[in-house]
Amino acid sequence: MKKNTFKLFTSGLLLGALALTTSCSSDDNNNNNPDPVNPVTDGRWITVAGALMQTDPGDGNGGTRVYSISKENAIDPNFSVNVYDNGAPVQSSRTARLQSSVDGSTLFNITYTGANGGEFMTYKVNGGSNFLESQAKVNISQYAGTSPRWVKLFDGDKTGVAVNVTAPVISTNEDKTYKNTRGIATVLSLDMQQTLISAYKQYPIPLTAEEEAQGHHIFRLDAPTLNKAGNKLIIGTWMRKTDPATGQNAASFTRLGSKSVVVDYPSLENPKVITSTVGFGDTSGYRSFNSFVATDGNIYQATQRDTQKGSYILKIDQSNEYDNSYVFSLDTALGVKGTYIDAWRYAGNGIAYAVYTYEGANDQGYLARLDLNAKTAQKVEGIAYDADLNFGQYQGFVVDGNNFYIAVTPVGKDGNIYVIDIPSGKVTKGAKLVNKPGNHYIGVF
Repeated sequence: MKKNTFKLFTSGLLLGALALTTSCSSDDNNNNNPDPVNPVTDGRWITVAGALMQTDPGDGNGGTRVYSISKENAIDPNFSVNVYDNGAPVQSSRTARLQSSVDGSTLFNITYTGANGGEFMTYKVNGGSNFLESQAKVNISQYAGTSPRWVKLFDGDKTGVAVNVTAPVISTNEDKTYKNTRGIATVLSLDMQQTLISAYKQYPIPLTAEEEAQGHHIFRLDAPTLNKAGNKLIIGTWMRKTDPATGQNAASFTRLGSKSVVVDYPSLENPKVITSTVGFGDTSGYRSFNSFVATDGNIYQATQRDTQKGSYILKIDQSNEYDNSYVFSLDTALGVKGTYIDAWRYAGNGIAYAVYTYEGANDQGYLARLDLNAKTAQKVEGIAYDADLNFGQYQGFVVDGNNFYIAVTPVGKDGNIYVIDIPSGKVTKGAKLVNKPGNHYIGVF
């Protein structure tokens, strides 16, 4: 572990001073810690979230419960958390899609499906099961549906952006031959401080005429990211293809290059599709952030659902176009095939962490440390991996100072919070997470 972590660390662009003062030795970490990579919030709460089984183990559709602990307790392996017996429910008919403020003092939630689907509210985090739900709420379902995809922007916890595409509809030419498949996209900005809708726009987002004639279309939008300049949103896409001969969804098809939609911000106007020639997977992620503005000012974006070439990390430069000279294949970096990034988080100074699975792993989940500058990756050792560990619904990581926090629990089995020192990669097993049959923990916030 020491040799591999040190090699990975020094191969990136991390500052020379850090490289000279950091190793995996616990003594070195205690005595020579560099300045924090990220801001530190003294007294920050770490909120643990668990998803309940509805009908099948691990489906997470029975609701979500949360419980908050101190950072000191989170890193203590002798401390136990049982979110299912002691936690508080958050409003959601299925798995809640949570976000948290940078300082951990507030949870943000948009109810997913059900009678209150699309309703935004906040929870003040007061420790333990004490979460004060806001009286001020706003429902965005009339614009973005009852199950909108959304994330907050990294703008000081001011704004959330929800996106949606209506069920795509087939259009035909005058001679009744197939023309295209399109849905109407909604992009909506939410003022999370004032609890109100700031703006929204709705429009079709066409592909090229050639691509549409073949049946390709945007099925879903997700994971919007604000660029460094603060004037564009980059929105991930999930692509599908209609069989022009039958009008049915093609079960398999030759994928186009990975695509994103760029819109002006804050107006949300002028949607433009950009295409990577490096990656061919979707860029929508699933239930968490999927793109990040890195220290170098560029956006790095993960891909999913490319069964041929696995997941890539793509680079979008500050002109808001894909940099096709940047090639980072997770398959190549890890030496496996068919990698799939379930969720990931940028941790600072070119380092990121991704939970993933791969072909032949039977959906078992793993954690990898990524160096975006060196385009290298390695599986994190020191984690209690298990055949029932599945990160398919994973949502939340916490980055605070030099510490990266992650919840690791196999379905129906106890697990732990793990805390990783970002500069060195040193792994510490933290608080025990007490589980129940069919349930799993889906994040820390």
